[in-house]
Amino acid sequence: MIYRPATPADAPALAKLGADTFVAAFGHLYRKADLAAFLAEVHDPQAVAAEIAGDSCTHCLVEQDGALIAFCKLRFPSHYTAYSQARRPLELAQLYALPGHTGAGIGARLMDWALGQAKAGGHDAIVLSVYAENYGAQRFYQRYGFGKIADITFRVGEHLDPELLYELTL
Repeated sequence: MIYRPATPADAPALAKLGADTFVAAFGHLYRKADLAAFLAEVHDPQAVAAEIAGDSCTHCLVEQDGALIAFCKLRFPSHYTAYSQARRPLELAQLYALPGHTGAGIGARLMDWALGQAKAGGHDAIVLSVYAENYGAQRFYQRYGFGKIADITFRVGEHLDPELLYELTL
């Protein structure tokens, strides 16, 4: 397995991976129109390319046999700064792996990368949102010391999901 930063050439594959992992985990929760609108906005190759080229997001990709299988995206400034007492919170915006690749330590290695990026960047906290009924992800983050700081919502099309905002003070 190869862990590496994203390049502009990765945008189409990363957009597809983002869409595929989101649909596998949560697609059943939404009306087709809401899911399609969300995917077109967030996992559009041009939008992903702009994130890769921009200054606010950093990606770590996981590649196996030449194909992307997992990724982590960090964002600064965070969308959730107003909820945090931290001076420079870093947002863990996405951490996803394709089905069949979870439970193999990939998430742990990506989390270690995220923690290293946060510390190297002088951030005093990491914040993230997690679906209120994604208990496995909540346990994963809690093992790292993340705790709930707020109840929020996450928009998918016109649908609002209940989310928990977690924070780890560094």
